[in-house]
Amino acid sequence: MERGAMPDFTREQEHGGRVAGVDEVGRGPLAGPVVAAAVVFAAGVPDDLAAIIDDSKKLKPRLREQIAARLPTVPGVEIGVGAASTLEIDDINIHHAAHLAMQRAVGRLPRLPDHVLVDGNKAPDFGCSTQTLVGGDHLSLSIAAASIIAKVVRDRIMARLDVRWPAYGWEKNAGYGTAVHRQALTTVGVTPHHRRTFGTVRRQLELLQKEGRA
Repeated sequence: MERGAMPDFTREQEHGGRVAGVDEVGRGPLAGPVVAAAVVFAAGVPDDLAAIIDDSKKLKPRLREQIAARLPTVPGVEIGVGAASTLEIDDINIHHAAHLAMQRAVGRLPRLPDHVLVDGNKAPDFGCSTQTLVGGDHLSLSIAAASIIAKVVRDRIMARLDVRWPAYGWEKNAGYGTAVHRQALTTVGVTPHHRRTFGTVRRQLELLQKEGRA
């Protein structure tokens, strides 16, 4: 099946120096943290790896896992991962929490990059020059690699949470509002890992409060 145009290394090479690609995963789910990653290919991307790196949403889970395992072995690669918790999401809203996760990811690189490429149309202050790219995970290999790392890390977090809270199907739905997840909110209730300011969760809490069960 054709995947369409693949991301490349053009923007990193145009800027030069240590360019980090940054992306986040988990803005939409009803539960769990938002996770971001930053990836620097200081010595370029091997051709065989560049041929399979793509927006994480386009890749099957097994291939995402394989790429995520390969990335740390690439010569010159630097990877930073950051997250913002459900408490932080509820406190400062998902937009600011996503930016906080991005800042933490860049902050966990060995040193500040010369330039940052960010997926989207807005970016936080990283302390260096920054460029936003709408659809950046389709355009930049560094951003696409960051999207893969962030997705794999977040999926693993949700799978671990699923062990303790199995009714919500988090291992399969990663915290998104599937029918199984919404039904469990009704029958089991709201966990500490739910985003209480998100409409579906907030409405369920209000209902439980009316019933005296919250």
